[in-house]
Amino acid sequence: MSREIKTVAIVGAGVIGAGWAARCLHRGINVVVTDVTAAAERGLREVIANAEPALANLSLAPRRKKGTLSFTTNLAEAVAQADFVQENAPEREDLKRNLLAEISKHVGPEVIIASSSSGLLPTRIQADCIRPERVLIGHPFNPVYLLPLVEVLGGEKTEERYITEAMAFYTSIGMHALKVRKEIEGYISDRLQEALWRETLHMVAEGVATTDEIDQAIIYGPGLRWAFMGTCLTFHLAGGEQGMRHMLEQFGPALQLPWTKLKAPELTDQLIDRMVEGTQEQSKGYSIRDLEQLRDNCLVSIMQSLRTFNYASGRTLKEDDERQYQETNGSTEWSPSDDLSRPLELHSDKVHPEWVDYNGHMTESRYLQVFGDASDALYRYVGVNDVYHAQGNSYYTVETHIYNVKEVAAQAPLKVTTQLLGLDNKRLHFVHNLYHAKDNTLLATGEQMVLHVDTAAGRACPAKPEVLEILQKIMDAHTTLPQPEYRSREMAVPPAKG
Repeated sequence: MSREIKTVAIVGAGVIGAGWAARCLHRGINVVVTDVTAAAERGLREVIANAEPALANLSLAPRRKKGTLSFTTNLAEAVAQADFVQENAPEREDLKRNLLAEISKHVGPEVIIASSSSGLLPTRIQADCIRPERVLIGHPFNPVYLLPLVEVLGGEKTEERYITEAMAFYTSIGMHALKVRKEIEGYISDRLQEALWRETLHMVAEGVATTDEIDQAIIYGPGLRWAFMGTCLTFHLAGGEQGMRHMLEQFGPALQLPWTKLKAPELTDQLIDRMVEGTQEQSKGYSIRDLEQLRDNCLVSIMQSLRTFNYASGRTLKEDDERQYQETNGSTEWSPSDDLSRPLELHSDKVHPEWVDYNGHMTESRYLQVFGDASDALYRYVGVNDVYHAQGNSYYTVETHIYNVKEVAAQAPLKVTTQLLGLDNKRLHFVHNLYHAKDNTLLATGEQMVLHVDTAAGRACPAKPEVLEILQKIMDAHTTLPQPEYRSREMAVPPAKG
């Protein structure tokens, strides 16, 4: 990005505006929200608070201190202090056109003004703005704080450099910025959603299916595929070995059948009642906030699962985590001024809800995960980073001893200290101590032996001199530390006496 975005102004405190605020705050960005009514602040803060559990559980990467939140009904005051403006007013062309023009009078000359419009043409709503070349569309999807997609497009007067800068900003806050190459009403995703929505209304109006049956038809079938393959790649697979060509040859003629109705049905009172009654029945027993949390938990689980395969929204999450690790490297890379007279403190986390077993405590495999993350932090600290890995070198774990000391429950804050125990040019021996971060209670220890490897050759090799030099400095300092009693501890049942 060409400029650092420290403060974002959110214009409009509805569901979308509050979602933007939650996402930005979680990324350490200060947010000032403005709305025409002071009463909007209560709903804003409720949405942000409701989003926090999902945001806390979504990412594995370390996070900066959260940004600050302020609210005002003074539009000029709010946008004047912003490095980026995200407008979220109701979807009315006249309203947005006037509002964007007013915003443009009070922001800095290089500040991007992005609209969350879901279908209006940017050329029309930027027409009355001062410096319309920095006005564009940044169309997100609800919940904005979790769903990564944001469609970006400019109008006739928008300059390409501002589109590039906006996409870079959205990427920096963990989103998948999709450039819409042609200015068109509804953009890409909403046009697809609208087609499905029209068919839904037709089927309900004609008594073909209830709202619940239609949702089941998506939830248990194509919706699962759409989460990672979308429509086109799904149909490519439907063609077997010959792919899309065979699929179109085999199923293409069905496109001529009168299965679907592109024109929307009339929204009669009867149809509206059916839609309302159907969705009320589906949501019986759940408040809106309950449904939001259920939705968020499901989305987090799906994206974390896809992260394992480095695919679709999981890839966006993984790449964003990697960027966060890189951005925090400034405080975790070795420096000659570092105090090495005590064990290193390079990793912290908390017990995520999904880490807890049937006994209500952190499950065994998660101890290994925390120790693995702590090892990764050690490697980054000494220079074994993405660049080092790209050169074909890494450390591989060959042996791990975990000693559980005390149980720990969900949401407990964790911290890990690391002490080097042994070093040569190929081997590294160290121990992690896992503590409860609030009371410093020792929870577990993880002793590890790792081997430096040439990943291309698949065999051990000496570490790079610059890495060994840093490790040796740490090793020299840690040699003077008390050695752990459990070092190289043997696991055995003592023989019976007598």
